Amino acid sequence: MIQENGDDFSDTLRQRISKARRIAVVGIGDDLSPVDRLGMVAAREIEKMHLPGMKVFLAGTVPENITGIIRKCKPDHVVFIDSADMGLLPGSIMMLKPEETQVSLVASHVIPLSVVLDFVRHDTGAGVTLLGIQPDLTRVNKVLSPSDQARLSRNLTVLLDTLREICCRQNGRGK
Repeated sequence: MIQENGDDFSDTLRQRISKARRIAVVGIGDDLSPVDRLGMVAAREIEKMHLPGMKVFLAGTVPENITGIIRKCKPDHVVFIDSADMGLLPGSIMMLKPEETQVSLVASHVIPLSVVLDFVRHDTGAGVTLLGIQPDLTRVNKVLSPSDQARLSRNLTVLLDTLREICCRQNGRGK
């Protein structure tokens, strides 16, 4: 794990993707599972912004199936977002190292996500970032509590604001 959301998170993300003119965002997860759908929820929020230079893909539970489409959009950077058990408060967002995906991701993917990340990196030449969102694994109904939902909303706002800033600056538009 690298850094929890907040100023450090925003600064690190900004450093990682600040030179990218074309960014692909890949939402991963199972929409039918409250524990596993957080990556898809985040990707849909990003998609609503219609940012210049950004393309959002909803991969569902099979991110390996969209690698060809990602290649066609020729991104400079690809941001994958998925639910991950990182031992944080539910709704927290953190950057993960690819090697941490073996034990931390909530979903079970057909192909390990680390393999997909490596394939995309090598196939496209793009930078790759993995963001994990902590679900609430203790609740019986597996839905985030109101306070956890508020935390997720605040953290998504930091993520969205950072992406907006980078995309608008890189593609010649004001904030």
